Amino acid sequence: MVRSVHEFRVITIDGDEKSLADYRGKTLLIVNTASRCGFTPQYKSLEALYRRYKSQGFEVVAFPANDFMKQEPGTNAEIKEFCSLEFRTSFPLFSKISVKGKQIEPLYAYLTRDSGFPGEISWNFTKFLVDPDGKVVARFDSATDPLAKQITDRLDSLTAKR
Repeated sequence: MVRSVHEFRVITIDGDEKSLADYRGKTLLIVNTASRCGFTPQYKSLEALYRRYKSQGFEVVAFPANDFMKQEPGTNAEIKEFCSLEFRTSFPLFSKISVKGKQIEPLYAYLTRDSGFPGEISWNFTKFLVDPDGKVVARFDSATDPLAKQITDRLDSLTAKR
């Protein structure tokens, strides 16, 4: 049985394989994103959050997904360019995946079934907060801005333990 997100391997936006074990010791915010969604401006908040906490061992881990009303139709290269030009993102972007259904990415199968925060992803920009040991400690819905107090308070607590 999977015990942490560190057990998963994923593909970067550039097509390279990466082990999430590389993030051991860091606090993560895993989020499914889309470029044509009403919540797309959250990329700006994600970048601000990343810049604010990066030096304290924090990473945003973004997975573009086209599962909801085809709001992420672009290729990986187009998504990377969009994020860079529109929001100047510097946090890690990963390859476009599916976060629900028959083609669900194994990481997201774990997040939505076995992480302690079950439930299908219902929309873009659902967020999972992961502690430095790879354990999911909170889940936030799409409407929760990345800079919301309930997220930053948890981050303050998690990063203070470093």
